[in-house]
This record gives sequence, C-alpha cells and structure tokens, in this order.
Amino acid sequence: MTRLSSLALVDIGSGNLRSVENALRAAGCTDIAVTADPQAVAAADRIVLPGVGAFGACAASLRAIPGMEEALGEAVHARGRPFLGVCVGMQLMAEEGLEHGRHRGLGWVPGTVERMEPAGEERVPHMGWNDVVPADGDPLLERGEAYFLHSYAYRGPAGAVAATTDHGGSVCAAVRAGTAMGVQFHPEKSQGYGLRLLHRFLEWRP
Repeated sequence: MTRLSSLALVDIGSGNLRSVENALRAAGCTDIAVTADPQAVAAADRIVLPGVGAFGACAASLRAIPGMEEALGEAVHARGRPFLGVCVGMQLMAEEGLEHGRHRGLGWVPGTVERMEPAGEERVPHMGWNDVVPADGDPLLERGEAYFLHSYAYRGPAGAVAATTDHGGSVCAAVRAGTAMGVQFHPEKSQGYGLRLLHRFLEWRP
C-alpha cells in the first residue's frame, strides 16, 4: 500500500513540535512540514495539530494565523484529509472550552471541554500512564496504556467519543468526527503504544 506523501505538522506556537515530529518519523513518515502556513496545511495529505497549555490560549494562537481555521476546515471537511489532534489539539475540536472563561473551539464535535472532577481520591491534573479503552470497531485505537497530562477533558455525546480512560470516573481519551481523530493523551510520550497509533494514522484511509 502506498502511503500519502505529505504531512503538515501545524505550528500554532504551542506544543512540543520536535518530539511529535520525531515520533512521526519513527512511525515511518518521511515527508513532514512543520508549518504555520495555511496554504501548506490546506494542500497537505494529512494533518497533525498538537497543543499544550490552556484551551483559550491555543484557540487564540490558531486564530491569530490568518486563514488557518479556514484551511483546516477545507482540508478536513471539504477534502476529507486525515487529521490527528493531540492533547489540546484534540480539545480544540469541541464547540467550546471552559478553562478560565468560555472560548470557542472549532466545533467539529458537539460538546465542551471542562475541568475534571474525579469522584474518588484521584488528583487533578491527570498525569501519568493510564489505560485507553477504545470504542468497538475503531480503526485507529487499540487497547493499551498511554501517557496523559491534563486537567480538562471533553464532555459530549457518546457517539463522538472514540475511547475512554478512568480517573475517578470515565474520562474521554479520544474523539472522532469523520476523517478527524483527536487523542487526549500524548502519542509522542507513549512509547510503543504511541508509535503504533501514529503508524496506523499514517496508513489510515478513512
């Protein structure tokens, strides 16, 4: 099977781009453009959007790049390009985030990103290795352990949740909307589990 040739790793000034790039290369991707150019994003065969920090700051950074939100929408929704959001990159797929106010997301999946409120003695932030339990039949995710670091989590309809984990109750670990997948955990920090996910993403033909 021939792999699509180009991948845009979107630089919105947030996220460990070098670690994500290195993980993508280790998973087999040879044509990566680390870019803040909306035209390059719109033309790419597949897209990865990492994000670290607060939802509102990441959303503002994305929208501070003229045309970037529109380029992402064109690539993913109009052209059906595979998309992977990582950590806050996943959270931005939601309608809004409630971290330090209300902030508009991309609106690709219905729901909000809210502060975690564990029912037991678990602490926030949710940090470290934890199980990922995929929804039945998901083509990208496998059951295993991944590395998490977050204080806010997606809440929305079950149909948008591609995987869960447990941290004082069920917590969304991944979302899915058409050709767009988002993961709350960090594939680049999840060793073999993360590399296998990235490899499947590179081969994914949604």
